[in-house]
Amino acid sequence: MSSPRGVGPGGPVPDEDAGRRGLSVAGQTAALVVALVFGVIAAGLGAAYLQARQAVTDESTARVLAVAQSVAAEPDVVQAVAAGDPAGSLEPLAEGVRARTGTDFVVVMSPTGLRYSHPNPAQVGQQFVGHIAAARAGGTVVEDYTGTLGPSRRAVVPVREAGGRVVGLVAVGIGKGAVDERLAGELPPLLVAGVVAGVLAAVGTTLIARRVRRQTRGLRAAELQAMHDHHDAVLHSVTEGLVLVDPEGRVRLANDEARRLLGLREDPTGREVGELGLAPPLVAAMTDPDVREDDLHVTGGRVLVLNKARARRDGEDLGAVVTVRDRTDLEELTGELGAARGLAEALRSQAHESGNRLHTMVSLIELGHPDRAVEFATGELERAQRLTDVVVTGVEDPTLSALLLGKAAEAHERGVELVVDPGLRWPADVAPARDVVTVVGNLVDNAIDAVTGVDGERLVRLTARDLGDRVELVVADTGPGIPPELRDRVLERGFSTKSGDGPAGSRGIGLALVHDTVARLGGSLSVDDPPGATVTVVLPVRVRSEAS
Repeated sequence: MSSPRGVGPGGPVPDEDAGRRGLSVAGQTAALVVALVFGVIAAGLGAAYLQARQAVTDESTARVLAVAQSVAAEPDVVQAVAAGDPAGSLEPLAEGVRARTGTDFVVVMSPTGLRYSHPNPAQVGQQFVGHIAAARAGGTVVEDYTGTLGPSRRAVVPVREAGGRVVGLVAVGIGKGAVDERLAGELPPLLVAGVVAGVLAAVGTTLIARRVRRQTRGLRAAELQAMHDHHDAVLHSVTEGLVLVDPEGRVRLANDEARRLLGLREDPTGREVGELGLAPPLVAAMTDPDVREDDLHVTGGRVLVLNKARARRDGEDLGAVVTVRDRTDLEELTGELGAARGLAEALRSQAHESGNRLHTMVSLIELGHPDRAVEFATGELERAQRLTDVVVTGVEDPTLSALLLGKAAEAHERGVELVVDPGLRWPADVAPARDVVTVVGNLVDNAIDAVTGVDGERLVRLTARDLGDRVELVVADTGPGIPPELRDRVLERGFSTKSGDGPAGSRGIGLALVHDTVARLGGSLSVDDPPGATVTVVLPVRVRSEAS
């Protein structure tokens, strides 16, 4: 089946006609960065131009003001103005100052604005064109004005005699053309700086666009959003738990089902798996480099099936994809079915043994030995009655009573003696019947299997004590026992000390199932020897659940 548009075997891939459908995330990012950078450059150049213009204007203002004040303070100028410019002595003086200072005009005039000097001799004796009222009042005038020489930046200051009376005015100006020329000289460095900034921005934007394109697989924003929404909906709606673990052992994603199955109340994203309070075997299974298939684990009273695969892309280890499924109900049903089969087999064995006894008695009668037949029947009845009395008296759970009687018959048929402690006590409110059958049935079966075929005594002892708030069950056998180094492993699923020829799936389940059931019921299990093996189970007494 072909991959959907925009998705490839290794993840999303660029669509061939993405360009016709709009810019990718990388393209949009590049366009936005370019627009932003060039907008900033343009704003910066504009601000720099305005700043340079203001600087040139301020410099021109300071220059004309300084020249005007210097001329107004000259004693010769004050004397000539006070005398009404006798013999036109101010004309050459003003022109000399203009030439030395590089200004465009230096005009000395009367308080009313009548010119005593001007670069254009024809304007001498004419009225000054501009504002002089503030200067005539003793202040200073600084302005841009268009006079006889065109637009200029000018300053007008008063000429004062010794007593402080204003006897004349001095106007100094620089044409706007000269100001603009100076400003034009400031523009090349600004333009060069702008071009350099633009080039650097273009290079940086290209690098950013390539990185974003590589990280987003060339997809558009709408495609990424749709992909995220779809993936999020799928991850949180599937009935299988999914956990993504990075190479450092931190959780990158855990969907709702995974959090429920693992008993995680808070979002584990970003936390190490070892910090989540999970069982050590489960932590190891989720963080080690091995691939796992149908790995069984018990956590929080649940039986979970774990699968794990390594995630790689372009040779890079991205971590592990872990899936977990709930197998608790299936395991309970499997255990219950196994227990029921064991009970049926025990009853079959009991029926078979009863049939053998009946045939023996009938044959003795037919052979003319009725006394021997009565003696045989009486002995068998007494032995069976003793066991029945012990079981019925000490066990208040009829299901467990039937199981023990059936197991006794099965053991006898296999050449094993099942001894039930006369002081056996088992109350009715320990646990659901199916859990009791699972625990007792598997322990007795394991003990019978352990002594079957051994030389010497083949004995299985079963004891149960009512301790008030808990019940202690002990099953011991005279078999070869369990080596100390294997006592912990026998509780693992799939591990077995048996060397039978049956399928592997049928071994290593019974004791592990008992351990899981006891743990779920809040009890404890221990394995000891010698001689043989002794399994002790302690269960708390509780109200019988509805499942029973």
